[in-house]
Amino acid sequence: MCAAIENPGRTVRLRVGCQFDYDAEAATPATVQVRPRFDARHRLLRETWSTEPALPSDEFSDLYGNTVRRLVMQPGAILLRYNAVLEVPDELDAYEPAAPEIPVQDLPGELLHFTLPSRYCPSYELMETAWELFGQTAAGWARVQAISDWVHKNLAFQYGSSSPLTTAADVFAARKGVCRDFAHLAVTFCRAMNIPSRYVFGYLPDIGVPPPPHPMDFCAWTEAWLGDRWWTFDPRNNRRRIGRVVIGRGRDALDVAMVTTYGAANFKSMTVWADLAEKEAA
Repeated sequence: MCAAIENPGRTVRLRVGCQFDYDAEAATPATVQVRPRFDARHRLLRETWSTEPALPSDEFSDLYGNTVRRLVMQPGAILLRYNAVLEVPDELDAYEPAAPEIPVQDLPGELLHFTLPSRYCPSYELMETAWELFGQTAAGWARVQAISDWVHKNLAFQYGSSSPLTTAADVFAARKGVCRDFAHLAVTFCRAMNIPSRYVFGYLPDIGVPPPPHPMDFCAWTEAWLGDRWWTFDPRNNRRRIGRVVIGRGRDALDVAMVTTYGAANFKSMTVWADLAEKEAA
């Protein structure tokens, strides 16, 4: 296994992006969420957005601060493409095993939203299970890490094993899913134990790790509030990584859908890339 190497204070340059192919039967409004968040830990060097055929679009910031592009697909074949070059810290995900769990009565009010059930994270259904599995684990970082460890160990990664209707309770019963499902189950367990947790998705290059056998895809992970900040946990990979580029954060995948269509547009294919870019002259 390759070891991840980090160089505090240094950066690595990445090329990230994606392409979606659709076939619209009629004029179809759509939103697209593929641009990295403005508050993420990266420096955007350049980016391009294009559609074939060319279509007008506008951007807005949603309830969670994610950047969303809106357009109307016209009848026929539609290609959506985003490409960016950016720099990210050459550092592994932050780690603080002493980070404490905060009692509900002491949490900032705006975080209580992330302790409640949501569409794909019905924490009330798995509350008893969560306390049975993790109730004896030390509160704080150790408990969230135990949740991440359990999900990583007990779920099999399998494409096609879930659908847009699959909840964390379904995933727990089936014991398989994709990174979206791993994240949903971990978020659900955390919320069942009154730990604020949110769903995150973005680009994740294979830096310092063997490339997976399947094609590059978007990646989903979680963030838990411990102490006075959000911390990254990744139940799918269950290891600290270099180069995460956050696109969206929300209660669950419903809040951060890559593409949402409001009508008859048929999804055909998707390509995602996230890799090291050649160093360019300043």
